[in-house]
Amino acid sequence: MEHRFSRRERQVMDALYNLGEATVADVLERVPDAAGYNAIRNTLTILVNKGFLRRRRAGQRFLYAPAVPVSAAKRSALQHLLRTFFAGSPREAILTMLDLSSSRLTSRELDEIAAWINEHRQER
Repeated sequence: MEHRFSRRERQVMDALYNLGEATVADVLERVPDAAGYNAIRNTLTILVNKGFLRRRRAGQRFLYAPAVPVSAAKRSALQHLLRTFFAGSPREAILTMLDLSSSRLTSRELDEIAAWINEHRQER
């Protein structure tokens, strides 16, 4: 399932992935510069209608939770990022990420990346 989230939708999804399940008020506390309770409630409803969230009644309120596993959301976001900024090239994206983080990667992390590459190279 691929979707381009608006900035607000992305913020709401991030909050719910961190919270697991939450009320409108819970999400409102986690969204920076939120326009207000009604704006968050409307965004949650939109995301439910699009199939990205599920909603259940708990007493007088609704609880919202992601309907899409975080792994699927990550995959969809990365696919969109690859197409938008890297002409669909994983190589270009990886090289850019490594260049940006080269001074922050530890020797152990670099070894893990190299081991992953070698393992997958042998599978071919």
